[in-house]
Amino acid sequence: MDIRKELAHFHVGSSLGGQQEWYSRITDFGMHVGGCAAITACDCSIYFAKYFGLPLYPFDAQHVTREEYLEFGRMMEPYLYPRWSGVDKPEIYLDGYGKFLRDHHVDKLKLSAWSGEKNFDDTREIVRRQIDAGYPIPCLTLNHQSPLLADYVWHWFILNGYEVRGEKFFVRAVSYGLGRWFDLATLWHTGHQRKGGLILFEVIDRV
Repeated sequence: MDIRKELAHFHVGSSLGGQQEWYSRITDFGMHVGGCAAITACDCSIYFAKYFGLPLYPFDAQHVTREEYLEFGRMMEPYLYPRWSGVDKPEIYLDGYGKFLRDHHVDKLKLSAWSGEKNFDDTREIVRRQIDAGYPIPCLTLNHQSPLLADYVWHWFILNGYEVRGEKFFVRAVSYGLGRWFDLATLWHTGHQRKGGLILFEVIDRV
């Protein structure tokens, strides 16, 4: 039986979530060219503020404006600043976003890394469990052999939905203001030795 599960997200105007392209190449060069990790952290922060009531967004999470999102991204940038090689390991994301959570006195949101070395069957199950629990999933893809993933190379984006179509398991990738569906097997089997991975969330003491 086919099954489809999508998490609610948020829009900024017509954009599904935020976009690093909104940042100026002149005044916000780092965010413009390499802010994808920070953008996913901003989106997840707004998501957990909007749907879980966690104090992770300093503005109105029910009505996100582009101007306030841009300001929030500049707040997030020091925690997940674009390095020469990018935020190219899930552990860097854990350290940076974990510090953001500590600085904002949020101890109910726990993070862990899921390595891109994990096998596909276990990955499919953890993706299903996370989304069923209401948690978006930051995902890092490094190099990839598939031309379908050309825009997602060396890139952080969010998985916030899955669909079972017969024997296939698809996931919805949110980035660039859009949600696109990909076969998880294609996404996970990059064809390259060095892998990315996932960030897993858990909200403790949920009401």
